[in-house]
Amino acid sequence: MQKLKIPRNHSGITKTLRLPENLINDIQILADLKNISFNKTVIELLDFSLKNLDEDDKKLIEKKREKLI
Repeated sequence: MQKLKIPRNHSGITKTLRLPENLINDIQILADLKNISFNKTVIELLDFSLKNLDEDDKKLIEKKREKLI
């Protein structure tokens, strides 16, 4: 299984998310334990999830991405 690794910096855009309170709490606890920002923790969790998607879903995303280029 792949390990979670938190990068130092990133560039990006602002996006508003509405998340369940229990997720917010658990992510904040993880961020505090790792002494990193909430934002960086969310980015890594999302990146990990996308890299470990079902192969069919990965293919669908890739097709959609190709249409955007």
